[in-house]
Amino acid sequence: MSERLDTPVLDDHLHLDPERGRGLAAVDDFARLGGTHLLVVNKPSWHLLDDLPETAAEFEPVFETTVDTVERAGERLAGRAWPVLGVHPGLVSQLVDAGHDPETAGEIMRAGLSRAADYVADGVALALKSGRPHYDVSDAVWAASNETTRHAFALGADHDCAVQLHTEASRSQPEVAAWAEERGLAPHRVVKHYAYGELEGPTPSVMCEKEYLRTAVDRGEPFLMETDFVDDPDRPGAVMGPKTVPRRVRWLLEAGHDDAVRLAHVETPKEVYGIDTEATLDRTD
Repeated sequence: MSERLDTPVLDDHLHLDPERGRGLAAVDDFARLGGTHLLVVNKPSWHLLDDLPETAAEFEPVFETTVDTVERAGERLAGRAWPVLGVHPGLVSQLVDAGHDPETAGEIMRAGLSRAADYVADGVALALKSGRPHYDVSDAVWAASNETTRHAFALGADHDCAVQLHTEASRSQPEVAAWAEERGLAPHRVVKHYAYGELEGPTPSVMCEKEYLRTAVDRGEPFLMETDFVDDPDRPGAVMGPKTVPRRVRWLLEAGHDDAVRLAHVETPKEVYGIDTEATLDRTD
């Protein structure tokens, strides 16, 4: 029995793996608790490919798997699901470990991003995913990763789409927002996934820890909510489960934070991604 909420409920960042993980069963859990909309990010390429990609075309199976999964997920929701496609920044380390120099590794990653942008241009994907490692790397790898991030921003500007970032933990990234602006992408269309409740620069996609959400609500600035559900059977307790966002929305509503819920699930998605979570919501039982 579905626990419907009188609002759209969007999980801004999660992964689905219908072959190895829970896949559509996780979508059912999300929907049963009142979840209505999903942004599904492709899993890192090394989770789905036998070999590391070295050309743009070799990223395509990763993207196609996500697009197909999103299409099936959308059929199980009262709202919609959209793909977010790109290249996980951790790939740079794997490419370097495999023998590529950092510059070549960066070129491979930028080629993958450019291919992901084709899906945006064709109206198949909603946004791009990029970023830089959240762990210590060499100066050369860091430089290559930053150049890849800037390339993603240029693609976002070219295709009028948002860019989700995976980066180091931080509550302030004004330089990242400046890079986006320099390349023609409005800083608010840069989304830092796995964010705390406060962030200077990009729009925070707040992990659904209650502490972080309290901070986001108190600030009153645009924010999104996510679980980063990894859908990995080898890591069953990693990050947060698919029921978490609707449960946290219910918790916020019970505390009287209706305006914050609307900000996170209606207003900010419209400003950042250009999606209308109300118009795409089927309110019939």
